[in-house]
Amino acid sequence: MEDTTSTLPDRGRELIARPEQTPDALRAALAVVAPGRLAEMQATKDEAFAKAVEWQSVSPVQSWVLRWARDIEITRRPGLSARFERAQSMLEDEDPGLAEQALRELAAVLDEAMKAVRG
Repeated sequence: MEDTTSTLPDRGRELIARPEQTPDALRAALAVVAPGRLAEMQATKDEAFAKAVEWQSVSPVQSWVLRWARDIEITRRPGLSARFERAQSMLEDEDPGLAEQALRELAAVLDEAMKAVRG
């Protein structure tokens, strides 16, 4: 049987609903779609909050929220996640043309996810 999932639109094929952009909602979503990344999320959250205090700015916290909202967006959508993983696996291909194509695809996936979470 041919795998056609990568050519089908993602709409309606989401593992979970898009979470609110709050630390608690993002953590709960990550616990469902990628629990192995919870420690990474906590470490980057701690760094963001420390920078926010040091810089006297909420910018690091806002960046942290957007980064994790984007990553969860990719992970919660199987088609987008498959594109991301495929592109990542080809980044260091010996063929420079394939590696460049993979880089473009990776950028397209990240852009699509960021647009989705920014509404």
